[in-house]
Amino acid sequence: MQERDDPETVGRRVQQLRTARGLTQRQLAEPAYTPAYISTLEAGRVRASDEALRHIAGRLGVAFEELAIGRPAHLATDLRLRLTEAQRTLATGAAEEAAAQYTALYAEAETHGLAHEQATALLGLGECALDTGELTEARQYFERAEDHMAGEPLPVRVPAVRGRAVAHYLAGELRYAVYLLESTLDELNRGGLHDPDALLLLYASVIGPYMDMGAQARAAQAAEFALALAPQVADPALVARMHRSVARTLLAEGRVAEADASLAKAVELYRQLQIRTELANCHWMRGYVYAQDGELERAEAELRQALTMLSATRAALYSSQVAVELADVLHRRGKSQEAAELLHDVLGDLSSERGAVHSAGAHRLLGIIAEDARETEAAEEHYVRALSLLERAGAAGDLADLCRLLGDLLRRTGRVEAALDAYRTGLGHRTAPGTTTLGPAPAQPPL
Repeated sequence: MQERDDPETVGRRVQQLRTARGLTQRQLAEPAYTPAYISTLEAGRVRASDEALRHIAGRLGVAFEELAIGRPAHLATDLRLRLTEAQRTLATGAAEEAAAQYTALYAEAETHGLAHEQATALLGLGECALDTGELTEARQYFERAEDHMAGEPLPVRVPAVRGRAVAHYLAGELRYAVYLLESTLDELNRGGLHDPDALLLLYASVIGPYMDMGAQARAAQAAEFALALAPQVADPALVARMHRSVARTLLAEGRVAEADASLAKAVELYRQLQIRTELANCHWMRGYVYAQDGELERAEAELRQALTMLSATRAALYSSQVAVELADVLHRRGKSQEAAELLHDVLGDLSSERGAVHSAGAHRLLGIIAEDARETEAAEEHYVRALSLLERAGAAGDLADLCRLLGDLLRRTGRVEAALDAYRTGLGHRTAPGTTTLGPAPAQPPL
């Protein structure tokens, strides 16, 4: 016997539908049943068999499901189609509009007890919140999605875990983000759950935290695994995201041409998909590649393009992060005043809980600009604030460089002991980046 509501609820539903259609109990019963049986069923005194309910549903012109559990026919399919529409809305960068769609769809799925569709809507709401920089809300949505999928296999739950990890990463909690991603990778690989989409999503997501923590070797390995998995993955958006993340590690290894080629593939995939926000992220990473390679004019053009696109989609947190990198390029091109104005504008959108690494980057750059202008006290203040943010985030690679800057400033102003302390701190982070915060590497996938 299929799932259904209690006899009283089913009986009331049959009576309401029969009355609405102007049928008598006899007309509903014939030819297989008696009016007395319909009367007893409507009163909730008998639990109808599946066969009887199918007969009644046919006479009433409704689906069996609608009688048994009150759910209109094909509701789940219709909800899934509308969830895809919301995903498309989000992909074009209209995060607020998509969030409104997901909210309505979640309420509808909840009304009808559709757990899978509720989880999908919550994942969408989490992605919307990431785009708009509402990191606490994003994490909560992903946690609720995980709760709805508690009984599902781990690969099904991976998007929620990854979303939670990204929220922690963007909030500056690098160690915890890496822990979430690595422990999930370990569980998938050790348990033989070699789902290519799930593995690629996790490996692409862990590259950023690895790089910010100074664990370049692990980032490079994750990139290699991601590239090896890409041919097995059907989702072009996922492959494009992977190419964007991999470009960063290729660049760290000095493989600039390969990094640019990886980004070119991502751009083409996103252009095909018309995913505006992610395409903006490609311009962002391209600008980063050009900046590291000394092509500052091209870097500025790419980063300005990314900033314009992200600002148009109101992706506030990502916009602020791009602005910091653009300011660095502007400063290196001799446009320090414009860079400083840009940094002061975005610092209001960043904090230790929201974009800590880029907030530290903004203070570091403001310190350099202040030093160039011989404003020593202001420079020191910015360096110290950046140091505090990076220590909380555990961004070892950036910490070492910042300690050198602070040490040089302190030495120039005659504070030799304080300068030595700063240098020692920096050397501690440079000696073995990542080893103080990362445990054994996760098990490897069978490639």
